[in-house]
Amino acid sequence: MEAETVIVRVPASSANLGPGFDSVGLALGVWDECSVSVTDEPGLRIEVAGAGAGEVPLDESHLVYRTMLHTWSVLGADPPSGLELRCHNAVPHGRGMGSSATAIVSGIVAAQAVLGLRDGAARGVDLAVANDIAAALEGHPDNSSASVYGGLTLSWTDDGDDERTRTVRAPIHDELDVVVLVPAGQLSTAKARSVLPAQVRLGDAARNSARAALLVHALGHDPSLLLPATREWLHQEPRRPAYPSSMALVDRMRSAGHAAVISGAGPSVLVLTTRDTAASVAGLADEDWTVLRPGIPREGASVTRVPTHGLSRSDRA
Repeated sequence: MEAETVIVRVPASSANLGPGFDSVGLALGVWDECSVSVTDEPGLRIEVAGAGAGEVPLDESHLVYRTMLHTWSVLGADPPSGLELRCHNAVPHGRGMGSSATAIVSGIVAAQAVLGLRDGAARGVDLAVANDIAAALEGHPDNSSASVYGGLTLSWTDDGDDERTRTVRAPIHDELDVVVLVPAGQLSTAKARSVLPAQVRLGDAARNSARAALLVHALGHDPSLLLPATREWLHQEPRRPAYPSSMALVDRMRSAGHAAVISGAGPSVLVLTTRDTAASVAGLADEDWTVLRPGIPREGASVTRVPTHGLSRSDRA
């Protein structure tokens, strides 16, 4: 078992896309990568490079490792006595691009893959299991489902006592493109959710429902409808005081005809556009914003098994 390492790659994501609150997710082509090796030497060793380096803990409280422990418990398996975890993070933290969901999905997939090493690859990675565990840990399935499956995902919770998370992948128009405008400042998801109202007006809920249905059609079949399809009533306006500069940019983009929304809980701004107009979006943002054109990966979390001795120290990070 110590002769192999599993390398897990998981994409970033954007959630909500305007009216699809807590249910619609879109994978973004920014990737976190973790290599996990089971070792003969007992104990835990964690290294982190890229986003979060020097900020996230390097002990048992590290989110990827905590998620691995939770997954092994759910699956009725014991954790290995020696583990080496090396993470190279490209997904920026606290920017509304699903960094916590990416870490959680990485941990779940890595935990399953490590069991495969232990069992001689008898166990594979079950993405449906990963999707369900990740949604339970996140509290909502939008970001995590997009990171698990890639592409555009629509998620809901089963009726009944088990409340399993279900996800389908929806079609994406060939010309669809995305631009992400990332500010320097961070905003925690918990803080962003704390300002949301406990109740909404029936009329607002009805309008939002209509636009969410239109959103799925626009993303898959008619991008010319993206601007009206991304209008929403449930979460962006209540959060405006938490990210005023982001909402000002959304307003400016939408006034210019671009389908701009807050990405997830913010403060990044996501613009849903087409390939021939994506370049014009960047000109509406000032130098305070980092402009990304990450693309939309059609595949999500993946695992590669490699010989541990074939990895250099830099390769593993």
